[in-house]
Amino acid sequence: MENKRNFSNRFDWTLAIILCTFLVISLLAIASAQTSGQYGTNFVPKQLQWYVIGAVIISIVMFFEPDQYKKMAWYMYAGGILLLVLLIFMPEGQGQIGEKVNGAKSWYHTPLGNIQPSEFMKTFYILALARLISKHHEVYSLKSIKSDFILLGKIAVTLIVPLGLIMQQPDLGSSLVFLAITAALIIVAGVSWKIILPIFGGGVLAGGTLLWMALYMQDFLEKTFGFKSYQFARIYSWLDPYSYSSSDGYHLITSLNAIGSGEIFGKGFREREVYVAENHTDFIFTVIGEEWGFIGASIVICIYFLLIYHLTKTTLLLKDPFSTYVCAGIIAMITFHVFENIGMTIQLLPITGIPLPFISYGGSSLMGNALAIGLVFSMRFHYRTYMFTTNDEDD
Repeated sequence: MENKRNFSNRFDWTLAIILCTFLVISLLAIASAQTSGQYGTNFVPKQLQWYVIGAVIISIVMFFEPDQYKKMAWYMYAGGILLLVLLIFMPEGQGQIGEKVNGAKSWYHTPLGNIQPSEFMKTFYILALARLISKHHEVYSLKSIKSDFILLGKIAVTLIVPLGLIMQQPDLGSSLVFLAITAALIIVAGVSWKIILPIFGGGVLAGGTLLWMALYMQDFLEKTFGFKSYQFARIYSWLDPYSYSSSDGYHLITSLNAIGSGEIFGKGFREREVYVAENHTDFIFTVIGEEWGFIGASIVICIYFLLIYHLTKTTLLLKDPFSTYVCAGIIAMITFHVFENIGMTIQLLPITGIPLPFISYGGSSLMGNALAIGLVFSMRFHYRTYMFTTNDEDD
């Protein structure tokens, strides 16, 4: 029977090949980033280690069925919230479990490395929203403006808890990812555009107002909303980095110089000349741009487009609403990560400290993305199991 097909026919080989391509790109870029001499550690074997752990996570996640994740969604969401809450009470000193990194208390400092719970919370949040939306549509089978507002209220309550905990760390980058996931799932959930347009329009207006206040009413934002001076500095250095070349604008200037100096074909592997701090993590794209040039950088971006296209194609194949919402949330998460990371290196967007998925060095990022991609493997794997079920089998 068709639902007895073997593993090779049910496994998503295309997605696996794309991930292996990212592995090769990541190892090459990280190996080259280390030649600047700013690190005393070889991150290549460590990145390979995180990829192996990520592969194990994908293998485990893939063999659970979507219905099981639907049942566990709120438990996983609660577990993620608990990790974020516990982080607040962890000791902050040097070498302590809750040690601050770059002024943010966002990681658990462990013998294996720093673990960032927000990276896992993104996927837990997607599962919770997918469960919430699918259940809402089961209860309110007849869609109306009232039911849409009820759904938005539920989503807002689900969002406010993790968003508040992550903002107080503070971690603006991860907070924006949660907002992007929420916006995407609101659209996919079929909320009326009569509601969406005013809300999104109001959000754009609020964002523009906040930017204006950041430029001209800094004291008010600091006293009223608790904004920090370094957050304002990021905005100023983004808009006019050369006026802050000796401080907050330095990082962006070196990023622009590195990518621009690569020109069309790049300088060649390990032939970089521009020093960029943290170029093995958040600024890994500067290595790609300088060494592989416009052509190489474009190829990497095209591979991301291929990944998003494949995930979208998979989403459209699924018939189960819960699985569809999960995949849509994962697409939104990865797309925003790519857009924000590359955008911040070329001054299109402010610097927020978001890693480039599957390429930047980092255990939390890789494991968090592996958890998300493992869900896609699961949806595809088990969808193919049942899509050819016959009436005889139902009897």
